[in-house]
Amino acid sequence: MSAGGTGQVEADRGEASGVRTALSGLTTRGRSFLAAGIAAAICAYVLGQSDLLRVGLLLAVLPLICATVLYRTRYRVAAGRRLSPARVPAGSEARVHLRMDNVSRLPTGLLMLQDRVPYVLGPRPRFVLDRVEPGGRREVSYRVRSDLRGRYPLGPLQLRLTDPFGMCELTRSFSTHDTLTVIPRVEPLAPVRFSGEAKGYGDGRQRSLALAGEDDVIPRGYRYGDDLRRVHWRSTARYGELMVRREEQPRRSRCTVLLDTRGGAYEGAGPDSAFEWAVAGTASVLVHMLERGFSVRLLTDGGSSVPGEGADGFAGAGQETADAAGLMMDTLAVIDHSDGTGLSRAYDVLRGGNEGLLVAFLGDLDEEQAATVAKMSRRSGGAVAFVLDPDTWVREASDVPRPGDRHAERLRMLREAGWTALSVPRGAALDELWRQADRERSGLTAVSGEALG
Repeated sequence: MSAGGTGQVEADRGEASGVRTALSGLTTRGRSFLAAGIAAAICAYVLGQSDLLRVGLLLAVLPLICATVLYRTRYRVAAGRRLSPARVPAGSEARVHLRMDNVSRLPTGLLMLQDRVPYVLGPRPRFVLDRVEPGGRREVSYRVRSDLRGRYPLGPLQLRLTDPFGMCELTRSFSTHDTLTVIPRVEPLAPVRFSGEAKGYGDGRQRSLALAGEDDVIPRGYRYGDDLRRVHWRSTARYGELMVRREEQPRRSRCTVLLDTRGGAYEGAGPDSAFEWAVAGTASVLVHMLERGFSVRLLTDGGSSVPGEGADGFAGAGQETADAAGLMMDTLAVIDHSDGTGLSRAYDVLRGGNEGLLVAFLGDLDEEQAATVAKMSRRSGGAVAFVLDPDTWVREASDVPRPGDRHAERLRMLREAGWTALSVPRGAALDELWRQADRERSGLTAVSGEALG
């Protein structure tokens, strides 16, 4: 449970600021009673009506007494907040659980809880709690939902105290808050096999070592058929059984996912915009390839990657895979448009070595940018590009069709350079495009094999 903070609601006795705070907490009813009492007292003094004076004094003193008693009442309460879950896909709901503990020796009066949440998550939740006995606990919960990815603070929790007559209301706030992370939607993808895949390892021609070191001498138990020249006698003497060297290591395929974040490459905004489709597609491919055992790296047009990522990207199994996916999802949750206009920085990172499979999500490209992307496929084991068609993504807003010759020309340039380039129209399903890329790449490989033969 993530603690929302502990606090104490009490009065500072004898301070002038305390009096001003108490009077500022008068509600509309309390102010009305006070004004009516003062007016009645003035009229009684002018008219010489002693009975009216007593009524006026009663009306004026009642809200003052309520404010004083409420301010001097010492409540000590502790609050906690728990998110379930703390990381939620866009468009899904998360539940926030609030806990309130009365740690004082006195029962509380009527309490009103209000949690501060951003506007995008919905209205501020409010709860009314009846009397809480000493050492008692109350738990409430509410739901939040956002169609926009991001990181949203929840809190601080506000506690509002009121008297039984509703004359005065005071607010106390806890100091801490929690963060809800809304990640992009992840679409499940089919386990396709791109060309050049070795069974049991994955896509791409270049395979990095799955374990550290070139000569792994960690021994294992002898198996029938092992070469006796690989027996490791020191380990055999240590363990009391025949041990052999593991000179051959399993190798792990690498995959780099390139996300084009240039502000000028996309038009429109909102959860259904072209850029959000590209971010969601990037998240889906990253999770899919990581689950298949790839060493996965996220790369942007500015040449940056996920903080804490290794040279070959994230790789792991079991919990390590989940942790790596969580780090990349957290990065994509807050990623935004860059100020760059080109893709040269990403190309500089990629040309340093063979990156295995390269999957790119690209926005609108001019001729120079398309030429830069075309060169990226030279040192990769396979290159797949999803290029968003700007004509279809902005047509709904303008209703003016624009010629698609430029977009078709960019796709042709990428295909001639060895890319499996697909056009992404508005509303396209990533899973269908993923299967189509596999079919087109398989056909390209078959044609290339016949030509070489």
